[in-house]
Amino acid sequence: MTSTYLTRSAPLLFVFIWGTGAIVARLVAPYSEPLTFLLLRYGLTIAVLAGAALAMRAPWPATPRSWRDAMVAGVLLHGLYLGGMFWAVSTGTPAGIAALIAGLQPLATGLLVGPLLGEHVSRQRWTGIVVGLVGATLVIAPKLGVGRGLEPIPLLVCVLAMMSMTVGTIWQKRTGNAGDLRTSTVVQYVGAALVTLPVAYLVEQGRVDPNLSFGLGLLWAVFGLSIGGIGFLLFLIRRGAVAGVASLFYLVPPVSALLAYLLFAETLAPVQILGMAVAVIGIAITSKG
Repeated sequence: MTSTYLTRSAPLLFVFIWGTGAIVARLVAPYSEPLTFLLLRYGLTIAVLAGAALAMRAPWPATPRSWRDAMVAGVLLHGLYLGGMFWAVSTGTPAGIAALIAGLQPLATGLLVGPLLGEHVSRQRWTGIVVGLVGATLVIAPKLGVGRGLEPIPLLVCVLAMMSMTVGTIWQKRTGNAGDLRTSTVVQYVGAALVTLPVAYLVEQGRVDPNLSFGLGLLWAVFGLSIGGIGFLLFLIRRGAVAGVASLFYLVPPVSALLAYLLFAETLAPVQILGMAVAVIGIAITSKG
């Protein structure tokens, strides 16, 4: 009964938690450099999860290959994806552009799961993926702010970050179905920290201005996003088709827009409300495909 309830509620919980990522980034941005914040987030997550795993005597990866697989997943899913997106936005890339590029992930996943996993993507699921992309784009459209000053290197970093998340989900599906999610997640964040630390050392000063807003944002980033959100993502990847899981990311922009409306009184344009409806339709088509 509990397993059935978790399976049914996991997609909704994942989308809601993941949608708070943009809110957290906005909350902490004035008080910390992006990679420095990610290092704090990774370090605290490792401490919390490792302590819980030891207390519950959860089994750790049994072979060097299992450790390697989990660390590679962490580098791809966390280190390169989050680090790349955070860095690109911090250099002036409009958040809407970054979100639009990140929104290409389900499309990229649909193209890659066949040759890499042998996973068949039906015509109906492809229809849902395309419809979902249209909906997510409509939600983001009012905030694109294209302008003339877009730098090619940050845009390239955004694309590479999106591809890293795509390959990371496929890698996790291929290698992460046997291990304990609690301990393998700890190893993932160790990999993410190891790849983030030298870059942060080279490009940042380690600036942190602790206050209540920063503390609340960091706590939610650790317990909500890094533990809850990633836990649900890994659970969904283990239980379902990768293309179907990736399509859930189309619902993240609508959730983020709604949260920004509720928390920061940001306006919702009619085209964004239309986009939310279209994105939901796309996910409905995909889930039946």
